[in-house]
Amino acid sequence: MTKAGMMNQIENKRTHYDLADILRKNKHAFFKGYKLLGQQEKAYGDICACRTAELKGHMTYCSCCDYQRQAYNSCRNKHCPKCQFTKQAKWVDKLQTKLIDCKHFHLVLTIPHQLNQLVYLNQRSLYNLLFKAAWQAVSKAASNPKFLGAQTGAVAVLHTWTQTLNQHPHIHMIIPSGGLSEDQMEWIPCRNNFLAPKKVISSLFRSIVCHYINQAIVNNQLHMPENFLWPTIKNTLYKTRWNVNIEKPMAGISRIVEYLGKYTNRVAISNTRIMSAENGKVSFRYRDRKRLVSKIMQLDDMEFIRRFLLHILPDNFYKIRYYGIMASANSKTKKQQIIALMETCCSIPEYEGLSAFEVYSLITGKDISRCPKCRKGRILCKALPKPET
Repeated sequence: MTKAGMMNQIENKRTHYDLADILRKNKHAFFKGYKLLGQQEKAYGDICACRTAELKGHMTYCSCCDYQRQAYNSCRNKHCPKCQFTKQAKWVDKLQTKLIDCKHFHLVLTIPHQLNQLVYLNQRSLYNLLFKAAWQAVSKAASNPKFLGAQTGAVAVLHTWTQTLNQHPHIHMIIPSGGLSEDQMEWIPCRNNFLAPKKVISSLFRSIVCHYINQAIVNNQLHMPENFLWPTIKNTLYKTRWNVNIEKPMAGISRIVEYLGKYTNRVAISNTRIMSAENGKVSFRYRDRKRLVSKIMQLDDMEFIRRFLLHILPDNFYKIRYYGIMASANSKTKKQQIIALMETCCSIPEYEGLSAFEVYSLITGKDISRCPKCRKGRILCKALPKPET
């Protein structure tokens, strides 16, 4: 994402309505009416406590004048809409060093809704399965001599939601429009901007997912929903064409990074989309992708929170992964060989090793270490005492 794009996020971050306020207001009633998974309960508590006295805080003050400002600490939970800005900026910056200097395809691989309940009860294992199946389908299709016939790579990102917060697990993948030959002596570009037919990737993805699920069920490795008849559902899945979308390849690393930056380090809903939260109702803005217009949806508080919590990922789960020639294990071998073959150079991350404050200053162009009042002194910081209980 470009610095201009990040600046737009900063300018729009202050809103009248806050997800944390909605969660805090309904915490007792929601916990009484719903049974939460461990990661959901933790995320709920973290978001409620974010930037409150519960997490303690610090006092910033000027070294020259009487300026001082009190601030509470952030929760740093990856599902909190207020705690992802600099993390996203640093990841996007680092991504530029991993991408290959060529056009890239954007793929979206989606599973049918019949699997939603099973996925919800087995999130860690089945989200891992989706990553594995998506990469195997893409790499197998790309290695076919009828199509690319080479080793490729991918950046894969897991998303689990729709614009209306419904459950919708799918994998976004950014794939270079070319690959490394089997003997690693040639870079083979895609012919006519063509990677592989959608039907082929869809069929492979469906077969691999169903095979792994069937294997896990046979080995009693999954929690099964009530009335989930796998033999019947499997037959239905094999008769359905799974949704795989391949967009035209994008040129230019900066454009690809800006595009992919929209999909990473995001939560199911940002505060900027919440239009109102009053009288037990939450109204939020969403994008109608069929009509390409913005609309407003209104939900009861409890239903809004329930939908949001559907997208809390298991603890220590990585929703961004690298595969093939873009994997970290190949960064000093195959990646270096590709750079030599294409006669390009490897860029260095601009934000690597910098603190969140330093990254923020570089993006905004503002020296936040300087006093905003006298413009002469430097801002110092000290921890606030622990609040009395």
